[in-house]
Amino acid sequence: MFDQFALHERLLKAVAELKFVEPTPVQVAAIPPALEGRDLRVTAQTGSGKTAAFVLPMLNRLIGDAVVRADVRALILLPTRELAQQTLKEVERFSQFTFIKSAMITGGEDFKVQAAVMRKVPDILIGTPGRMIEHLNAGTLVLKDVEMLILDEADRMLDMGFAEDVQRLVGECAKRQQTLLFSATSGGAALREMTASVLRDPLHLQLNRVSELNEGTRQQIITAENTEHKEKLVHWLLANETYKKAVIFTNTRVQADRLYGRLVAEGVKAFVLHGDKDQKDRKLAIDRVKEGGVKVLVATDVAARGLDIEGLDLVINFDMPRSGDEYVHRIGRTGRAGGEGLAISLICHNDWNLMSSIERYLKQRFERRVIKGLKGSYMGPKNLKASGKAAGTKKKKIEKKKGTEKKAKPAGKRPNGAKRESLSPVVSQDGMAPLKRKKPTAE
Repeated sequence: MFDQFALHERLLKAVAELKFVEPTPVQVAAIPPALEGRDLRVTAQTGSGKTAAFVLPMLNRLIGDAVVRADVRALILLPTRELAQQTLKEVERFSQFTFIKSAMITGGEDFKVQAAVMRKVPDILIGTPGRMIEHLNAGTLVLKDVEMLILDEADRMLDMGFAEDVQRLVGECAKRQQTLLFSATSGGAALREMTASVLRDPLHLQLNRVSELNEGTRQQIITAENTEHKEKLVHWLLANETYKKAVIFTNTRVQADRLYGRLVAEGVKAFVLHGDKDQKDRKLAIDRVKEGGVKVLVATDVAARGLDIEGLDLVINFDMPRSGDEYVHRIGRTGRAGGEGLAISLICHNDWNLMSSIERYLKQRFERRVIKGLKGSYMGPKNLKASGKAAGTKKKKIEKKKGTEKKAKPAGKRPNGAKRESLSPVVSQDGMAPLKRKKPTAE
């Protein structure tokens, strides 16, 4: 029960109103030390309830402090607009019985309108690094009085190239008293560096090892010959699998638009979501899928983070993601919060090594699947290395004997009176001693 936590009564009232009964493991682990004021570094899978794990302690801090401030008191940085919108909604739900004000600042919205919102000085500011830097440069954003800083999906922000922006924003929050950093993956060296520079004596909480992520999701691969074969497999899967809602991931916007066009032409109700879409189109796509008017969303990785759609139980990787972390975030769209889901990756010859690397990263082996009637000639590499990757054919090197060199190209026609250039000795075809050339003579 949430009343086990030392939360303000107004927050407990909101929790009860929202029918939150049993806290999730990440909430049990993170909320108590966060309430004590500790800096946290938390790794927990997508859909595990980590938003509430940082929102409740943040609101509790702001309720408990009666000092009136002239600037933003809490800052939440996230990688995408969609995740920012969902986080704002969560903050508003949990703060419904308080006087705490929150606002969102992301790209794709009117800059002057956002500046006017910040002049009203919200207690909590939620947004993406790029747009916040723009407001910082314009002098419309002041962060010197920020008490609490939260970096959500920090690994994704680094993947998207926001490292410098995040570091600058962190530097602007120099007086902060507490920092919480959440991610779904370990993030590698770059995230470790950020953790060391941003957090002060942090408590590290790892709620899930990589191999345990998405345990409620079956993971399969289907081999394909080419892009056209993949498109046929997608049509078959959407027509024959049992699912409520599906998302299909591609690596490029061009491929997303192409696949979306093919699906619509076949009568499939679908939407496409990628970076070229403006905010209005992106919101429309997500809303239609959430409401159930559309069952299929074709997306690039812009939607891999922050896409929280109830009933999403099928993920198809049309293109294999470029890293294990990206794969975790893609399939994290399904099998959320104990639910079951299915993730299917379509594998051509140029996807195989990526797929094999991801299997090793997850310490799992994906289920191999064949669809009768759509079985292609490509069934995987004929020869495999011990790592599971395709074994390449190495070119045989010709061993050169001492004092031998590569045969020189024959000289072209020379004008009358010209001398031949000296020729280096070459190895005979039978590999015996070098053939000797006569000294150059004038013609």
